[in-house]
Amino acid sequence: MDRQQRIIRASYIGIGVNAVLALAKISGGHWYDSLAVIGDGIDSANDVGTYFITLIAARIMVRPPDPKFPYGYNRAEAIATKLLSFFIFFIGAQLVFTSIQDLWAGNSNHIPQIGAIIITVISVLVKLALSFWQMREGKSIQSKMLIANAYNMRGDIILSLGVLVGVACSVYLQIDWLDHAVGSLVGIWILKVAFDLFKETSFELMDSIDDTAVYSKIVAAVQSVDGANNPHRLRVRRLSNLLMIDLDIELEESLTMREAHKIGIDVEHAIKGQVDNVYDIMIHFEPLGNIEENEPYGVHHQDV
Repeated sequence: MDRQQRIIRASYIGIGVNAVLALAKISGGHWYDSLAVIGDGIDSANDVGTYFITLIAARIMVRPPDPKFPYGYNRAEAIATKLLSFFIFFIGAQLVFTSIQDLWAGNSNHIPQIGAIIITVISVLVKLALSFWQMREGKSIQSKMLIANAYNMRGDIILSLGVLVGVACSVYLQIDWLDHAVGSLVGIWILKVAFDLFKETSFELMDSIDDTAVYSKIVAAVQSVDGANNPHRLRVRRLSNLLMIDLDIELEESLTMREAHKIGIDVEHAIKGQVDNVYDIMIHFEPLGNIEENEPYGVHHQDV
């Protein structure tokens, strides 16, 4: 099963599980008189929407390159993950606002029934299993969308645990305001998760990379090839889990085109032997000792 098919499969599983949890918690919250459990169910319903976004993005990513998108559609994953960050931010902000508003207005005076505790415990266990599997799948295929969904579900688990503490205290200790106080803290944590995802995808869309050590690997790979000199203007950008590499190298002027081409092929093989998930490598040849003015962009070998 290829990468896109695994993302689609994970999306369908996420939609099904969260739909069942949302229905159980919303109906159970009404039945057992727990507003916190109802809110937790609404959060699960929002998760169904986020998985639909993931599913749509995965189907876009399988499209082959075309004249309008010559590099393919892999950036759809970063865009979808950014949309997920907005969903997560909205959930966190809503939770913080509602919890603080109820505490301020003194509306936290309901006492739920013990059935609300049972529903929440089941929800935590199911979400924990789904989050672990999604994170493993996301890291296995380097999918930011699945990893974002796994982080979102971890937020859901903490949210459900907060609901569990609040409901349990309300039932056994008759403390009716604690679930709202815990909810506000959980909401702040969810807001941080959303901000981190937004920042990470923004870096990708601005052609930034997380691990700048890749430049050292590229320089070492080029220097291992006979005839390839002075790698400079190195540029690496991400296309989802893949890397697009551009660089300049210097060659002896006496080389024939065939000889220069062979060196270029050897450089590509050397780089791919050092760096994983390379989408494409673009090499520009220059005569040995060439000095170009006005080349402010890119990384030079002496900088790594």
